[in-house]
Amino acid sequence: MKLNKICLTAAAVSAALISASSMAASDVDFHGYMRAGVGMSGENGADLAYEKAKVGRLGNENDVYGEIGLGKEVYNQDGATFYVDSMLAVATNGSNDWEGLGGDLEAIALRQFNVQAKGLIASDTDATIWAGKRYYQRHDIHISDFYYWDTSGNGAGIENLSAGAGKLSVAWLRDDAGDVNVNNFDVRYAGLGLWSDASLELGLNYAMTNETDAQKEGKTFNDGVMLTAEMTQGLSTGFNKTVLQYGTDGFGEQMANLGAGHYFNATSDDGVDGFRIINWGVVAPSESWEIGHQVVYASTSYDSRDDHTILNAVVRPMYKWNDTMRTIFEGGHFIEEDNNVDKSGSKLTVAQAWSAGSSFWARPEIRVYASYLMDHENDDAFGAGNDTEYSVGIQAEAWW
Repeated sequence: MKLNKICLTAAAVSAALISASSMAASDVDFHGYMRAGVGMSGENGADLAYEKAKVGRLGNENDVYGEIGLGKEVYNQDGATFYVDSMLAVATNGSNDWEGLGGDLEAIALRQFNVQAKGLIASDTDATIWAGKRYYQRHDIHISDFYYWDTSGNGAGIENLSAGAGKLSVAWLRDDAGDVNVNNFDVRYAGLGLWSDASLELGLNYAMTNETDAQKEGKTFNDGVMLTAEMTQGLSTGFNKTVLQYGTDGFGEQMANLGAGHYFNATSDDGVDGFRIINWGVVAPSESWEIGHQVVYASTSYDSRDDHTILNAVVRPMYKWNDTMRTIFEGGHFIEEDNNVDKSGSKLTVAQAWSAGSSFWARPEIRVYASYLMDHENDDAFGAGNDTEYSVGIQAEAWW
């Protein structure tokens, strides 16, 4: 009898714990991203990817990539909230059913684990104090997967703090260069109204190297500065963004290398500086058509070698047959000179797609595509004697 009472008590406790766990799980936010598919090329066997940041990503991705995020508000009292966010990412080449994880191309990575608190400043309830590892206010062009302002990583800060006409965000992020400790101090001032439906965001990044005494011996490590100005113009049928960026040393290298503002090179040569001009956006000239585009010009100057310049353009028109079916075209071209070496390439893609809605941004999307790739400078870009290549495939993409 005593044993039965113990069992009944244990069962009751277990049931209560399971019930509480179920209630808690129902409040968990589930978010993420994925892309995966199958394809093949004419000369190179499996599907391939070629300079997607320069010629566009549609029909030009040959990997499996996914992000799984879980978040939960764990405290909400008297206007103060605490939110815990987490994310794991996985990348494989998609070649087999069972794909072990390890290495750079087949890996699982911790991408986010942070705490965000709101309402701690009574006079500014939108201000968020945070610490941990996170995606930090990333700016990218979707059609080419080009992140031009991304300082994500381990750090802490306060964001969306009311300051005059705009919102101020200040963060301290760790951005080590190999064994050398680098600290990226990120200051942004956003939401500055200009004229009708136009706003401006300004940013300053300062990368400060913090080398050890042993590392200082016989080697020079340089700090760097990156300045960013982004103007957003809202349109009746879309938006347009113009971005100006200037960087020195490790940030200067990233201008023509199409870097995002992290993975700072602390051993960059003295005197390196660079800039870039970006224009991108999405517009709907009619109910049936939407068009995304990007134009990027970037230049980096070095003391120790010749300059690096690049100009590229990508355009993605989309015709909507109905709310779930569309035909998508994408064309991209770039010309580049890096230390007196000429590079140039192009891509053309056509895809038939089905999506969860008619918007340019509607996802999930399943697409059947065919791409034609051209390298205008390297006769062996796609194998001996091949400066062109084609690929066909089917891909799914989703975010939620």
